[in-house]
Order: sequence, then C-alpha cells, then structure tokens
Amino acid sequence: RTLETGIRLLDGVMKETKAAGQTEIAGEKAFTLFDTYGFPLDLTELICRENGLTVDEAGFNTEMQKQKERARNAAQVEAGDWVIINDQLEQQFVGYDYTEYTCHIVKYREVKQKKGVVYEAIFDQTPFYGEMGGEVGDSGVIVNEEETIKVIDTKKENGVSVHLLERIPNNPAAEFMACVDVERRRAIEANHTCTHLLDQALKEVLGNHVEQKGSLVTPDYLRFDFSHFEKVTPEQIREVEHLVNERIRQNLPLQEYRDTPIEEAKKLGAIALFGEKYGDKVRVIQFGTSVEFCGGCHASSTGCIGMVRILSESSVAAGVRRIEAITGKAVEEAMDKQQDLLAGLRSLFNNAPDLEGTIRKAISDNAELKKQIEDVMHERAAALKQDMLAKQKEISGFKVLSAITPLGAEYVKDIAFQLRAEVENSIVVIGSVTSGKPLLTAAASDSAVAAGVNIGKNIREAAKLIQGGGGGQPHFATAGGKNPDGMIAAVEKLIEILTA
Repeated sequence: RTLETGIRLLDGVMKETKAAGQTEIAGEKAFTLFDTYGFPLDLTELICRENGLTVDEAGFNTEMQKQKERARNAAQVEAGDWVIINDQLEQQFVGYDYTEYTCHIVKYREVKQKKGVVYEAIFDQTPFYGEMGGEVGDSGVIVNEEETIKVIDTKKENGVSVHLLERIPNNPAAEFMACVDVERRRAIEANHTCTHLLDQALKEVLGNHVEQKGSLVTPDYLRFDFSHFEKVTPEQIREVEHLVNERIRQNLPLQEYRDTPIEEAKKLGAIALFGEKYGDKVRVIQFGTSVEFCGGCHASSTGCIGMVRILSESSVAAGVRRIEAITGKAVEEAMDKQQDLLAGLRSLFNNAPDLEGTIRKAISDNAELKKQIEDVMHERAAALKQDMLAKQKEISGFKVLSAITPLGAEYVKDIAFQLRAEVENSIVVIGSVTSGKPLLTAAASDSAVAAGVNIGKNIREAAKLIQGGGGGQPHFATAGGKNPDGMIAAVEKLIEILTA
C-alpha cells in the first residue's frame, strides 16, 4: 500500500515537472519517495526514464547524506537518569498569559551531546512554550537572587514542556523566576498569527480547496505549506500579501476560546488542521474571519505584526506549495537592503531617471558586444585552422598540424575535430593558454588511429611539462596543467611520442 501511494505521488511529481517545462525530478522529491514510501531510487529513475524524465541523483545523494548526519548526531546523544526533586505529576503551562512566572524544578537530567553537556529540566509551572505544531520553542532565563541560568530551548515531550538548560542551579530545589525572551516570543507570535491570516487569504484568492499541510514558525521567518494544484502566479501572491497587510492594518483583536468543547468549536467555524488529533476540548484562535484550532502563541492583535512580505513560493511535493515570508522588523531590514541595492544600481548608472530602461539597454548592448566578440573569435579560429593547414608537416608518414594559441577550449576543440576529419592520416596538437591556464588538446584521424596512434594513452606524459594530467580516447584527448611556460615543450613532446 505504501508503494502504491509512492507511485501516485511520483505520478503527480512527474506531471508537475512536465507542466513547469522541466525534464529533471528534484533529488529532494526522489529522496522523500525513498525515505517515506520505501521507493528505491533505481525504480524512480526507471519510471521517470519511461516518461522522458531524469532524476537529480546528486540532489538525492545530498539528502541521503543529511539523513545519515542526523542519525549520527542522534546516536551521539546520551541522556542520564532523571534526578527527582519533587514528585509532582502535573505541569501548569501559563505562557498564554505570562512571560514571567515563579517556578521550581521538578526533575532534571544530564544530556551528553556532540557539542557538550546540557541539562533537561521540567518545571512545576512554566511560561516557556515547548516546540510543537511547527512553532519553535521559547528560550530565556531562570533567575533568583543567587544566580541566572540560560534556558537554551524548550521541547514538548508527552504533553510536558522540557527545558534545555546550560547548567543545573547550585541549589536545584530553590525557587526561580522563569523569564521568557520577550522580544523573541513577540516575533514568533507575529509570525504564527501571520500564518493564520495567510491561510485565510489563500482560501479567498485561490479557493476553498486550500488546506494547511505544514508550517514552520520561527522568530526570523515563517514557512507555510498548503494544498494547491499549480504554481501560484505573481499576481495572486501580491493579492494574498495585500489582503494580509490590510488585515494587519485593521488591527483585528485576538479572540481566544480555551477549553472549548470540540462540537461548539466547530459551530464557531474553526478549521481543524491536517492530520491533527483533538481531544474533547480544544483551544480556538480567531482574528476576524480567520478561525482555527490552535495551541500556539499569538499576537494580541494583528497590528502587532507590523507588515508581511512574501519572499518566495515554490513546490515541495505533488499538489503541495510552500510560501516563505517575513514580518515586522525583518520586513524593515529587507526593505532597507532592497533600497540600498536600488541606490547602488542607480549610482552605477549615473542616477539615470529611467533605471529599468537603462539596465535593459545595457543588457542589450552587452549581448551585442558578446556576439561581436564571438564573431571575431570564430574568425580567429578559422584563420588559425588555415594557418595550421598551410604549415602542416609530414613526420613518420603522418600529417602533423600543430599550433600555440590564446583561443578558448571550445574553439580549439572545434578546430581539432575539423582537422582530424578533413586531413587523412593526421595528428593535430594544439596548446592553448587562457587566463594563465594551459590546456593541451590533441586529435587523430581514424586512419591514424588505425595505424596505432593513441592520443588518450600518451597525452599524460607530455602533460607533465605543464605540471598537469589528462586523458581521453585514442582519437581525442585533453590535458590541463598549472605551468603555461611549459606549453611549447609539451606540444613538441606529444608530437615526438605520437610519431615515434
């Protein structure tokens, strides 16, 4: 059944790839099929090949390496036994209402990681939100008159917030004030609230088929995955962004319904998220017409978000799109960078009033100049070919054509192939130096190869004179090096070897 699901997903990925005008399946998607659905890479490649597509194997291998690294890191974590200070079973989370609250450590344990030793601690009551539902955990400090200890992160395990401390207090049984990093929390709240507004706006712009498929909420940016059957156009992205910013300016207040019976929550129009399991009572978050089941932290009103800017829209799987966005201060910083970039461009073009037109003209002029340069290089290549034909020598029954040139590798290769095809029983040797890098190129006609000439086998010996190496086939080979001063000697040496 899992393989059947994988086949359906692969079919969707192939259709999406073709619709985008591409011919290669992303390695990340091929790895997801392998990792989640047990779909072997060779089977993916076979099915893709039958459909005229290829698979990014390098990308697949990169993802495989990442997974191995994650597994290694996980294996390097060693947790000690819990030290019980208080056998209290229930933990009270107060983080919806407070960012500072008194607490006691209930239990703790040492955790040895690759980067060092940290400590996991559970408090009797905590304002720290544990990572869950795509929202990252809180950080901050616990403090009393004696000491201050950093809370590095907060995770959620079996419904309990587990705090990652840099060290254990001198007196673990003492009372502490647990203080959340408020600036960081406010940024997380803004980004989380923005995902709700994005969800609602996407439904309005794209249709009610849009469903949230995943999210990541950090203090720096947000990521929102949703169901949609095609690429979202730039015009639609702009419309979504405008709708969200309009609701931010409306400063819609947070309406929160805690411990609401699930049937009552559904009557409010609350949207249940994909794959989530809910108890008899739920928490409902509402901002205007956006109503969702949610256990995360939110802004007190949409105005706290400041502004949203959508950075990108992309595909993550068949029928699933991803939006990445920033809010508040991060938008200001991004706008400052864009403004600085624009000012720099204007300065480069002498503050031209029509900057876009000026840049387009510069691109057009550059393309024309490139074409002129290419024409000149083709003329030089043709002249070099004629010069080599005129100066060819006969050595040991072979017609030897050689030259030293500053022409690029692509022109040299063309000349070599033309001459080996046009001149019977020929050996062609060309030494080229571009940007200080020497390249030895050689070719032989089919008749010369039949007579025993093997370019690929013999070019390595001559390449030593340019401090390099190379190889190829009997009829054609190249060798790069580091010493351009040895090029003349290398050309002469290769001719000597091939005609011996």
